Amino acid sequence: MKLSKTEEQLMEYIWNLGKAFTKNIMDCYPEPKPAITTVATLLKRIHEKGFISYKLYGNSREYYPLISKEDYFSKYVNGIIKNFFGDSALQFASFFTKTSDLSASELEDLKKIIEQEIKKKKL
Repeated sequence: MKLSKTEEQLMEYIWNLGKAFTKNIMDCYPEPKPAITTVATLLKRIHEKGFISYKLYGNSREYYPLISKEDYFSKYVNGIIKNFFGDSALQFASFFTKTSDLSASELEDLKKIIEQEIKKKKL
């Protein structure tokens, strides 16, 4: 399941904080801050989608992620590859390297990362 942009922004705060009460999350937002009711609604939706849970302390809830940022974005990128590139990582990589504004240095860095992964897979 995918998160909306506003839900992703909120999840980013929770990932960065690790565990957080609503007040801690509100402190992360830049001015003008959203209404606390808006954040509460987003927290409820994200909880219902299974991305976060909470621990009750009296009337307060301490929220924490159930999925890591890496796992979320890995599933997201894999969904893009499957849906838009016929499940072909090669087509995705070709598209990405041709359409992005990567410098020669960045492409060299990417090449090194790929070479390292190839070495790991061969072991």
